[in-house]
Amino acid sequence: MTAEQVVGRLDSGMTIGIGGWGSRRKPMALVRALLRSDITDLTVVSYGGPDIGLLAAAGRIRTLVAAFATLDSIPLEPHFTAARQQGGLELVELDEAMFMWGLTAAAHRLPFLPIRAGLGSDVMRVNPRLRTVTSPYEDAEELVAVPALRLDAALVHLNRADPYGNAQYLGPDPYFDDLFCQAADAAYVSCERIVDTADLLKDAGPQTLLVQRPFVTGVVETPNGAHFTSCVPDHDRDESFQRAYARAARDPRSWRDFTERFLSGDEDAYQAAVAAFHEEAAEDTDAAGEVAR
Repeated sequence: MTAEQVVGRLDSGMTIGIGGWGSRRKPMALVRALLRSDITDLTVVSYGGPDIGLLAAAGRIRTLVAAFATLDSIPLEPHFTAARQQGGLELVELDEAMFMWGLTAAAHRLPFLPIRAGLGSDVMRVNPRLRTVTSPYEDAEELVAVPALRLDAALVHLNRADPYGNAQYLGPDPYFDDLFCQAADAAYVSCERIVDTADLLKDAGPQTLLVQRPFVTGVVETPNGAHFTSCVPDHDRDESFQRAYARAARDPRSWRDFTERFLSGDEDAYQAAVAAFHEEAAEDTDAAGEVAR
């Protein structure tokens, strides 16, 4: 599929899960395609990063279910911060473990899962819709009943995939992308490169085959499609671009300029603009070195 074909299967009002973690291996090409559509009023479920920032800045999120929203090397996602301060979206806060078990419950088609995470913490206060259950056994322990995070669609990004939907991660962490796919009615995998099925095991072991084809609706080849987040070992986080993004996010005029330069065209235009950004930065560095000499 193409990114546009994926977005063509989505509708306003849907609950969309976005894989990755913070500013790591996010399906940013799919998010950018979503921004080019008129889809809005979304419930977004994410270990949040710039995916949340871009969608919040564009006013596409009605409700956000998240444990955090960070750019990792920049602690707080600036557009998320602004949306929270201005009341631009409803936030359903879960801690990281509760979030994982909510996806797990949805993957197993259970209404909830009982866990201890959250007990004694303020997450029960800031999320008053959470309920507790009592164990029916002799211990009679009170546990948090984490509701299933059922998704209409999931968007994830992996290093490699075959044409059938088997997908492989080659970096340090799976980031629960498999749970996002299993928790969704439809799951779309973008990847750095589509390869033959046999090639998935050439350079890595079977444990790297994170996502299996029964849980995948479509595959999209999007080289550098996680940019500006990391997709190790294919590429690291683009720290200089991320800093430029964060600076622009803090000023309305700068953000309009950033949007016009990087987000007004298709994915090819975005990648070309990013390449030009780095060329200009390199020229500025060379010029500064000449002045210093």
